[in-house]
Amino acid sequence: MPSSADARYLEGERTPMAIQQEVSGSGRRGSTLADLVRNMGYEVMPFKRTEQDVLTYVPKDVPLTVTVTVAKGIDTTLDLAERLHKHGYTVAPHLPARQFVDAKHVEDVVARLKEAGIRRVFCIGGDAPTPAGEFTESYQLLKVLHELGNPFENIGIGGYPEGHALIPQHAIEEALRKKAPLADRILTQICFDATTTATWAKRIAAEGVNLPIYVGMPGPVNRQKLIRISAGIGLGQSARFLQKQSNLLWRFLLPGVYNPTKLLKRLAAASAKIGGNIRGLHIFTFNELEGTEKWRQKLLASVAGRDDRS
Repeated sequence: MPSSADARYLEGERTPMAIQQEVSGSGRRGSTLADLVRNMGYEVMPFKRTEQDVLTYVPKDVPLTVTVTVAKGIDTTLDLAERLHKHGYTVAPHLPARQFVDAKHVEDVVARLKEAGIRRVFCIGGDAPTPAGEFTESYQLLKVLHELGNPFENIGIGGYPEGHALIPQHAIEEALRKKAPLADRILTQICFDATTTATWAKRIAAEGVNLPIYVGMPGPVNRQKLIRISAGIGLGQSARFLQKQSNLLWRFLLPGVYNPTKLLKRLAAASAKIGGNIRGLHIFTFNELEGTEKWRQKLLASVAGRDDRS
């Protein structure tokens, strides 16, 4: 890509792709329940049984993201992503900036993913307490990907409707504005207040961030399994959010508090009322794939025959 375009990216100017997304997103009505149910992807963690469980329970048309754990490192995630891709799934591995040593390391991973045919990634800062090299945040990683010629068809970045326990709100908002021109979609962290999520989505669109948003929420999680996972070593983003946002923990562990269907319906209602660019769901499965898929199929049956705008 010409050097002048490089300068525009680094100075924060909108790319043609981002401008087109802004135009197409402006004035968009909020998503309905049917929209959200039909545009659902799963996040999985790279554990021993993950591949077999995905093959057993998850249809090929459900897009997947694969987390990175601090203990296992990025190669375990890439290995699983490549195998799932070979099985016919659309897969986006997490790329945590803090686990890359330098730009050459990024280039090597990009070459590996391109050779494997993987065209989607999810760029995050990562949970490693000490960076492996020169990168400390996802924006640095996104800039390197741009310098490599934007090698992926779809790049996801994170969003924080309720903020972050360890990062000031103004810093989060500034980082999102910087990253948005280098990305294609936003996958949010978990927020249990549907109105807060929809209001945030509308606000960032008004501020010029018009990427499609996929709202992060847990599926029907087995509480005992979640406790075991949360007590594990070096977990990725799916479980570590419990440590970052302590107000979430009790919502999972107290009986009768969390109901994913109720949250989904509230989100659909808030999105339809408030508007914004919410397009679908990013389900934190915690590898509870059998139960999550049964839940999704039940939801699909409930919206069968509905028009997307009904």
